Parts: sequence; C-alpha cells; structure tokens
Amino acid sequence: MKRILFVCTGNTCRSPMAEALFRTKAKGQGWEIRSAGVAAFDGQPASRHAVDVLRERGIESEHQASRINDELVDWSDLILTMTHNHKQAILAYYPAARSKVYTLREFVGVEGYGDIADPFGGALEDYRRCAVEIEESLDMLYEQLAQNRDS
Repeated sequence: MKRILFVCTGNTCRSPMAEALFRTKAKGQGWEIRSAGVAAFDGQPASRHAVDVLRERGIESEHQASRINDELVDWSDLILTMTHNHKQAILAYYPAARSKVYTLREFVGVEGYGDIADPFGGALEDYRRCAVEIEESLDMLYEQLAQNRDS
C-alpha cells in the first residue's frame, strides 16, 4: 500500500491536516499521500486555523483543495475518509473502489463512533482538538502500515 488519499468535505480542514501530518510522520517510507474533498472547490486554500495548527507542529502547508475525481480514486491504493458519510458518498459515485475505501477510524480499528468532527467555522481550539483526534488515528495507521510492509 503506497498511495494514500485522505478525504473530507471541502478539503480545507481535516483532510489537508491529515495529509500534512501523515506526510511528516511517514517521511522516508516511500508512501505517497494526497487529500481531496467530496464537495471541494478546486484551488481553495486550507483554512487559516488548519494552517495555524500545522504551523504549531512545525509543518508549513501550501495546500490547495481538490475535489475527488476518477484520477484520484484510480491513483489511490487506500482511501481514508473522515466520516461515514464521506465514505458513503465516495461509494455512491465509485462503487468499484469499495475494497479500498474506509473511514480513518474504521481502518485503524477504533471501536464505536468513527467520525472525526468537522472544525469548519470553529475557533482555533476546535482545530487543535481535531488535529489531536486525527493524530491519534494516524499513529495507529503508521504502525499498521509499517507492520504490513515488514511482514
């Protein structure tokens, strides 16, 4: 599994944070990481608070939003969504991708409620909480993918 696509709604908050955080965590592992949104406006920048939260972690981001499309779905080995609704939206348009689409929390085995809350329109603290939620799942994702690669 080399190509990972993170997906949220507008590709300005959660998925760009997941992309940047995981790219930093997985540096040197040979994994390609991108992000998209199910309702994104191509070229829109990441939200100011998302950029601020990444900067607090020493990550600079020049993100521009992308709407999920055939090319991104075909490119991906694994598509990880922030919510169950994002997963369902992708499967409605790309049913052939069923074997590679999961919510992030579902894929890493988090029990119970699997959605990562949308901080859009919230305060900086909301984005910080969201980033922590994402990071917890990304830590598990990294371990899982590293184990699969080594076995």
